Parts: sequence; structure tokens; C-alpha cells
Amino acid sequence: MDCFGGSAYRAGLFGEGGVVRERVPVVVQHRTRRARRGPAARLLWNGAEVAVTLGLVLLLLVAHQLWWTNRQARAAAERKVHALEEEWGSERARGREGERGAAGDASTGGRVGAEDAGAEDADAGADVTGQRDSSTRPNPPAPKPQWDQAYAVLRIPRIGIRVPVAEGISKSAVLNKGYVGHYPRTAQPGQAGNFAVAGHRNTHGEPFRYINRLRKGDELTVETKSARYTYVVDKALARTSARDGGVIRSVPRSEVRKGHGYAEPGFYITLTTCTPEYTSKYRLVVWGKLRSMRPR
Repeated sequence: MDCFGGSAYRAGLFGEGGVVRERVPVVVQHRTRRARRGPAARLLWNGAEVAVTLGLVLLLLVAHQLWWTNRQARAAAERKVHALEEEWGSERARGREGERGAAGDASTGGRVGAEDAGAEDADAGADVTGQRDSSTRPNPPAPKPQWDQAYAVLRIPRIGIRVPVAEGISKSAVLNKGYVGHYPRTAQPGQAGNFAVAGHRNTHGEPFRYINRLRKGDELTVETKSARYTYVVDKALARTSARDGGVIRSVPRSEVRKGHGYAEPGFYITLTTCTPEYTSKYRLVVWGKLRSMRPR
């Protein structure tokens, strides 16, 4: 019996004379020609890869600075404004409840007290009309805000700004949060002198980006726990040195740009920010005067 089952002939394994032909596998190697880059080409290629990587990193940084920091700071500033308003509202409510309670006590005990006082005056001949009413005494000064603490709200309707005011001008603790910072050693809102504040013009909420659009007569309101102060824009200084400390003095007057500012004491407000945009080389200044005060 044919061990190959008769298929060997059809497969062509046997040659003439019955000699078995051995099939030898042939491996064909295909050589791919790869051009070798020279040193200059490799250096250029590596440099291009580095440039693209750096470009992407810079693009991410720009997006973070111009978009994400603004979004984050504005949200935080808005939350702080709401928190301050809620705190002041609850304190006013407690104050009204206390006043009503005091008025009720006075109405029930006032008649008895008056009769007793009248009897004592009649017996002793004392004159109580000259006694000073404690309600006419001046209120104690408001406590000084703690460092980096938000304690007021600045509103500028012309440019749609509503932003918290914090004590100090620290970048990390105040300005980068989207707040406006109060210059230390300048007047507080409503006080005689100069209530001077600073804010970012670009990035981190950029609350003062458009203060260059303010015009004479525009209103600025500063609201605190005790009162609401309305200032009116009066003057502006388009550009001055970053070291021009005269613009935030109690009587604000530029030490660099002669003739810009005031010569007499008053109740001033000063807004300062960087200029031109996206730089910090110079300062843009807006001045205003206090027009009215309304207790809360």
C-alpha cells in the first residue's frame, strides 16, 4: 500500500525514476532602505519636538491665567459678597429684635420710673433735666478690619462691578482671590482723607479691567456693616509710575505727573490698577469724592 495514499505523485514529490525530490524552504529577505539622518537633521528634528511641547505647555498656561483664574476668582468673590450681605442682614434682624424688646421694657417700666424719679426730685430738689442722654453720645469707632479680611462691598454700576473689599493689598491673600484691596494707612470708607483701593486689571477676576471707562459723575458705592457710602467720580490719571505714592495720600496728588490731583483735604476715594493691560509697568488712577452717607 502506498504510504502516501497516492497523493505524492499529484503533489509532485517524486521525480523521474521514482526519486523523491526534497522541497527546501526559501526565505526571501526584503531589505527596506531607511535613510539615515545626519547630525544636523537629528538636531533640527529634536528641536522641533521640544518647540511643539513648549508651545503646548505655554498654551495651557495662558488658558489657565486668562480663563480659569478669572472664573475661579469671580465665583469666590461673588460667594463672599453673598456671605457678607447675609451676615449683615442677620445682624440687622437681631438688632431690630433687641430694639423691640428694649422698647417693650421701657413702656412697661417707664411710668413707674418717672413717678419714682419725680418723687425723689421733689424731696431732694435735684435737677435731672441737665443729665445727658446716653443715646446722644457719639458711637465708638468701628473696629479696624483684620488683615486680609473682607469687610465691605464696592459697586460700580457703570462697568457692572460688585466686588468685596478686603484689608491689605497682598496678591495671594486678597487680589488673586478677585477682591479689591484697601491700602493700609489710608482712610476707611466715609472717613475724612482718602479711601484708596487696588484691584487686578487682568486675570484673577480682573475687577478693575474697565475702570478706564469711568466718566466724571459716575457713582461708586461702598457698603459696610454700618452704612452705605456713595462717591462720585471726579478725576482720572491715565498713566503714572508704579511708585507714585502721592496718588493714595490723604490729599491725593501725583508726585510724578504735576498738576494731577487735589490741593485741599476732603473725603476721597482712589481706585488704582495696572496699565497698559497685561503689564504692570504703570498705574491707572481714578479719583472720586464722597457725596452721601446712609446708615444701614
